[in-house]
Amino acid sequence: MSKVLGMGNALVDILTRMENDDLLTKLNFPKGSMQLVSAETSATILLEIANHVQEMASGGSAANTIHGLSCLGVATGFFGKVGKDVLGAFFKKDMSANNIDAKLLESDNESGKAVALISPDSERTFATYLGAAVELCADDVTKELFEGYTHFHIEGYLVYNQPLIEKALKYAKEAKLIVSLDLASFNVVEDNLAFLKEMVAKYVDILFANEEEAKAFTKKEHREALDEMAKDCNIAVLKLGKQGSLIKQNKTAFEVGVIPANSIDTTGAGDLYAAGFLYGLINLLPLDKCGEIAALLSGNVIEVVGPKMEKDRWDKIHEELKKMKN
Repeated sequence: MSKVLGMGNALVDILTRMENDDLLTKLNFPKGSMQLVSAETSATILLEIANHVQEMASGGSAANTIHGLSCLGVATGFFGKVGKDVLGAFFKKDMSANNIDAKLLESDNESGKAVALISPDSERTFATYLGAAVELCADDVTKELFEGYTHFHIEGYLVYNQPLIEKALKYAKEAKLIVSLDLASFNVVEDNLAFLKEMVAKYVDILFANEEEAKAFTKKEHREALDEMAKDCNIAVLKLGKQGSLIKQNKTAFEVGVIPANSIDTTGAGDLYAAGFLYGLINLLPLDKCGEIAALLSGNVIEVVGPKMEKDRWDKIHEELKKMKN
């Protein structure tokens, strides 16, 4: 039986819809980026949005993907680090409630949080205070961690700790797991380009990137970017938002469309895309079908605030999956 282990920053998302982008200008945050901030800056931003309606959800890119896979009925686990605080307890509870085998280390420092500033056009900009999440280190990674798993999904946001990500990828490949990497934000890619290219070439089977990330990674765009990505991994996936996605394996490429959706928040869209795609692969479906399932999930999650969907929506997704798999 397939079982997917995720590893990433264990964060709690604090989601806020903004009436305009004035706060982004004030903070000097590029729209759509992920900015690492200090505890003080995080606290300042929370004060700025104190009068806005806020929602809370366990988050972090890899954790969102693992949550999506679990909701699809795939056996999953997650490895990360939280604080011994309210947010850490919230994260743990959400994992266990969704049948995820949470391998969570604890820190005396506060849990990480990501303030998601959602623009009127549904684009989101993250101000992330990593807190305890960033304390996850190479020494925490053991070969035993990967026992019993068939797939390993890791987020590019971890790349700021290069020894950690390299050791995890190395052990995953030694254990013969299929490795997938989501490149994370374009500015993260730009800051760590040479290292990421080396890791992809040595260890990664499936590479996910959106347009901006792919451009940062390859210095190319659209189909040329996909071709470049595919040179160093088995399957390259380029997410194009409203234009769908492009998938390439060897010399075969597919174009996949989107489902009709009323987008109110793109938080989690890429993460749920990865969940749907990996679900298709695990079920041995053709790559274009994997892309269609990915589009189904990402199209649904952008209709809700945050990266999580209610049971009724998941029930409808399962009904659609039955039709797609026939």
